[in-house]
Amino acid sequence: VATLQLESADLQSSRNNLEHHTQEMGVKRLTVRRGQLFYLRLSFSRPFQSQSDHITFVAETGPKPSELLGTRATFFLTRVRPGNVWSASDFIIDSNSLHVSLFTPANAVIGHYILKIELSQGQGHSVTYPLGTFILLFNPWSPEDDVYLPSEILLQEYVMQDYGFVYKGHERFITSWPWNYGQFEEDIIDICFEILNKSLHYLKNPAKDCSQRNDVVYVCRVVSAMINSNDDNGVLQGNWSEDYSKGVSPLEWNGSVAILRQWSARGGQPVKYGQCWVFASVMCTVMRCLGVPTRVVSNFRSAHNVDRNLTIDTYYDQNAEMLSTQKRDKIWNFHVWNECWMIRKDLPPGYNGWQVLDPTPQQTSSGLFCCGPASVKAIREGDVHLAYDTPFVYAEVNADEVIWLLRDGQAQEILAHNTSSIGKEISTKMVGSDQHQSITSSYKYPEGSPEERAVFMKASRKMLGPQRASSPFLDLLESGGLRDEPAQLQLHLARIPEWGQDLQLLLHIRRVPDSTHPQGPIGLVVRFCAQALLHGGGTRKPLWRHTVRLNLDFGKETQWPLLLPYSNYRSKLTDEKLIRVSGIAEVEETGRSMLVLKDISLEPPHLSIEVSERAEVGKVLRVHVTLTNTLMVALSSCTMVLEGSGLVSGQITKDLGTLVAGHTLQIQLDLYPTKAGPRQLQVLISSNEVKEIKGYKDIFVTAAGAP
Repeated sequence: VATLQLESADLQSSRNNLEHHTQEMGVKRLTVRRGQLFYLRLSFSRPFQSQSDHITFVAETGPKPSELLGTRATFFLTRVRPGNVWSASDFIIDSNSLHVSLFTPANAVIGHYILKIELSQGQGHSVTYPLGTFILLFNPWSPEDDVYLPSEILLQEYVMQDYGFVYKGHERFITSWPWNYGQFEEDIIDICFEILNKSLHYLKNPAKDCSQRNDVVYVCRVVSAMINSNDDNGVLQGNWSEDYSKGVSPLEWNGSVAILRQWSARGGQPVKYGQCWVFASVMCTVMRCLGVPTRVVSNFRSAHNVDRNLTIDTYYDQNAEMLSTQKRDKIWNFHVWNECWMIRKDLPPGYNGWQVLDPTPQQTSSGLFCCGPASVKAIREGDVHLAYDTPFVYAEVNADEVIWLLRDGQAQEILAHNTSSIGKEISTKMVGSDQHQSITSSYKYPEGSPEERAVFMKASRKMLGPQRASSPFLDLLESGGLRDEPAQLQLHLARIPEWGQDLQLLLHIRRVPDSTHPQGPIGLVVRFCAQALLHGGGTRKPLWRHTVRLNLDFGKETQWPLLLPYSNYRSKLTDEKLIRVSGIAEVEETGRSMLVLKDISLEPPHLSIEVSERAEVGKVLRVHVTLTNTLMVALSSCTMVLEGSGLVSGQITKDLGTLVAGHTLQIQLDLYPTKAGPRQLQVLISSNEVKEIKGYKDIFVTAAGAP
């Protein structure tokens, strides 16, 4: 019988990619998910004879493939699939062709593979033929995979959806920020593996690193370290200084694709600049691309508790100015991280599901700037001894805030001890909707409930140790001790605050009985101060001060109007456009002080996006963008950036010049959609005065020629 020779191999990437939910990455090359069959057709020089012809399949990945490390597999042709191992089975002989099903185990190493066959007859020598290459990914559709998610609706949202929202701002005025994840853009999968191959683990021991890529806990820890550039050639360089002249302001990114492409094109030079929502959004792109269900989560009033004592101290002086402190402990207005879905075989039972991963560089974990995975269930139950970095994340959502009054540089009295002011409105995008959903109850029991305090004490004892667990401070925490105040003070906004307008506030005061002054009038001196609030929890120097003197009879209440003029804050705010107004009321009879706070978020102008007709692949789609300048001042040096996977290739940038106060700008553009299905167009207009005026439009694109 003539020697069997391979003439051609068809990896059937169109069919396989569709069945493996990777068709969005393109069909030019084979991209499959582990734990699932894929199909090949091999064409030989003569019909294959299963009795005498021997085929050995070889699949290899990584720099030094080895069966011991799990980066090389050899397997033979069998009639029946032999379980969760590499196999070639269910073959059909069709004249000179052989149709065969290949199976990869659900715990295989992910990565770029080379596939080849060795052909031999009887005891004769074998000849090796390359069949081609394929990419192997995690498989959240497979019940055997550690990332299995048993809901098609959730898989569409957390793996397949290539756009979404990040929630920013303040817990009382959450702003949604559209983001283009773009995980299926053609080159992104290669850049994801490039990220893994530039990690310190890979550089130290490439073969060992590749062998650990079967473990989702390992892979997401490596990605969490590689998204920031603090100890490696990571993707993004953080910058919280407000000087972005050497790069791009974190506020000016619309999506992950431009960032990842720039990092790759420049040979792994960190991209300037990122802050928490940029780090988390890029990590979401990478993890969804690799096949791990991932979402972006915002925690409002997020504690950055470095010394792990579960309290954050804030300081004000007698004039109500919030003071900067040298301590690294801060309360961020909001902080953004990721949750990835997985089974935790490294933990006791009961901690599977969503896990926190935080790529923003805050502190080191096992020597590297990475954080997680920390089980959300472990955080809720106060099980802070479980890996990884659970105490740090626990403090982010549960620390207590102690506010001190400073006189002559000394902490004189506690103005407030807030047990429920940190970890507010923990939010993520609602499944199948543009709205946000609060997931606070996944992280903690209701504030003030017996369960919540019990969990807090359990975590405190684990984190502070037995010797500190009986401190007077912990006794104060147990009691939740609030002191008696002779009056209640509140600040309200008299109308919706808009950037460019004077701000009108009302101070509302009510005299109530207390132990020192059960009856009778009191005199109050209330000193007010307004400061720009920074994203990282600090403030700038005061931009407005005001003093009010009042006498208040027992049982009476009064209102006092306050005006904060636009001219005071015009050039003093940060890009976040947040103002903290604080007031300290001193009781003249006793010298005791009370604190009142109000954070104000200023609305930027809104832009609208309209499309004139239905969208179809390859057909022109006309887009109209309208922006009215509602401010009292002109917007100068306006630029517009458009982005949207499947709608725009890369980005479209336009210079728009100056938009005079009260005037409207109308821009018309033609797009040519390249992918069918639900898409999102993101538009960002930035100017010298307002950095981020964002808008988006959800667009459903029909396939070419569809009725």
